[in-house]
Amino acid sequence: MPQLFSADWMNELKDLWNADPDVKDKLAAINFNSVITCGIKGEDKPLGVFVVENGECVRAGDYAGETPDWDMRAARKDWMKWTQEPLGMVGLGTAYTFGKLKFLSGDYGAMIKNPAMAGPFIKSFALMAKIDTQ
Repeated sequence: MPQLFSADWMNELKDLWNADPDVKDKLAAINFNSVITCGIKGEDKPLGVFVVENGECVRAGDYAGETPDWDMRAARKDWMKWTQEPLGMVGLGTAYTFGKLKFLSGDYGAMIKNPAMAGPFIKSFALMAKIDTQ
């Protein structure tokens, strides 16, 4: 059972992402390219990195100084809750509004208003819930 945001965990997410047409193919359709990082709120650096080129995750693992386009942070207890009960659209809005999910990089408002990005983003939380996490 991989540790949250460890290289093993990030690579499991990569495999799930690339196998899911509702994520990979929909993002490929809009030529989505991004460096996505995840970590714990209050820490200096993110823990994991996820590199997407034309919708496909081409690299995932431990954060190694990459400049993120999206840097998502939350308390460990919230991340762990979301790996058990993934966020939907309403839960995501609530988590963002009340500061449980922070974006240190990236424009949450623009992303959530764009259905081509919002749908796959919400789906990524469902993918996280498929990983047996510790």
